[in-house]
Amino acid sequence: MSWNDDIAYAMTPYKVFTLPLGVWPLQKYNMFSLFRSIVCGISLVRSQFSYYTFQHNFSATCIFNICDESNEIAMIIMLFLEINFGSSDAYVKLDDFMLMNYAIICILKILSFRLYADNMIRNFSSAVKDYLAIDNEGTRIIMRRHAFMGRIICFNIVFCTYLTSAFFFLLPIIAGEGEDIQINVTIKNQGAELPVPITFLGDIHIPTILYFVISTMQLFMLMFIGTSNCGNDSLFLGIVLHICGQIEVLKVELFKYGTKSKNLSKDFSVLVARHCYLIEHAELLTELISFILIVQLLSNCLIISLIGFQFILALKANDAVMIIKTIAMLFTMLLQLFFYSFVGDYLKCQMEDVADSIYSCKWYSLQTNLMKNVVFVIMRSQQPVQLLAGNFFVVNLKTFMTILKSSLSYLSVLRVMMDT
Repeated sequence: MSWNDDIAYAMTPYKVFTLPLGVWPLQKYNMFSLFRSIVCGISLVRSQFSYYTFQHNFSATCIFNICDESNEIAMIIMLFLEINFGSSDAYVKLDDFMLMNYAIICILKILSFRLYADNMIRNFSSAVKDYLAIDNEGTRIIMRRHAFMGRIICFNIVFCTYLTSAFFFLLPIIAGEGEDIQINVTIKNQGAELPVPITFLGDIHIPTILYFVISTMQLFMLMFIGTSNCGNDSLFLGIVLHICGQIEVLKVELFKYGTKSKNLSKDFSVLVARHCYLIEHAELLTELISFILIVQLLSNCLIISLIGFQFILALKANDAVMIIKTIAMLFTMLLQLFFYSFVGDYLKCQMEDVADSIYSCKWYSLQTNLMKNVVFVIMRSQQPVQLLAGNFFVVNLKTFMTILKSSLSYLSVLRVMMDT
């Protein structure tokens, strides 16, 4: 299908961030893309313990826009070895633990988006048809408004992720650890001074130029993980908001029902079929995200508590750099959880408001059999489709507040243990 301006406005940001990841629903799933992924995965796994090869393969991945879960696997292995066998302090190990957690979630998201690719393809193909079928300005305004909401979420969450990655990159320089670094190949730098320290290989020394090159590559890797995480989030939340926009359009049509056409029975059948269609596509999305959400909620709750504990220690030590870094990490994680909670709550409210819209039409002037059908629509709206974590935990604004309270409770326990 050819794209028009409305489709480009709504979907271009998601395509930019997810096409390199291999999860863009409207891409061509051909053998050539599979071959590139396999070659990339083999080369990354084979050379994951070598600094030079690691740098080379990651650069090739960026240049050719090849994205595969092997990249995150290499990062997980390196961070796992650093946490268990490295000589870094507790601050660095906590950062490594957080990065490893994000890399694991990235792998889960990529795998889930590919295993349930048909769910996303059906939703995005339907979205393209919806934009091509716009026939009045009111519908365009509603769909544009929801597309704008998706763009705001996408840009904000990705920007915050890149900003946090920049803090990881600049921390050694800001903290003064690299104050003796000069542009001289004879001066040696330790691997512990890298943005993501690698000390499990021992007390190694690397040339200054290579130090800056590896630091830059690690910055790209952090941004890559952030894109894999938040880019997939933006893709999912954007299509959920499109479903919400279509429900809003349906609510307008239900409110107008019975005022124009004389064939009320046929019109009602069309509206009910559209309602069922949107419910079906929303359920496809909840099926896709269920397992990812439960893993992300549990891990984020723990990490928020640990980062909060790190923030308390930084306040006591008057460590301004660590304070800024922990604030950036906390803000990014909370913003990610808030967007999921907001969109989940918005989807639930939109589904429930269908009952108010059908009740607001002139149902009292309809035939008896149509009046009964109105009751059925209202009853179905009382069981709205919701974002579920693990198919049992509802994700909405109330969930967000619960996670905040739980994290603060864990943080209070850690603080008491520290004081005693």
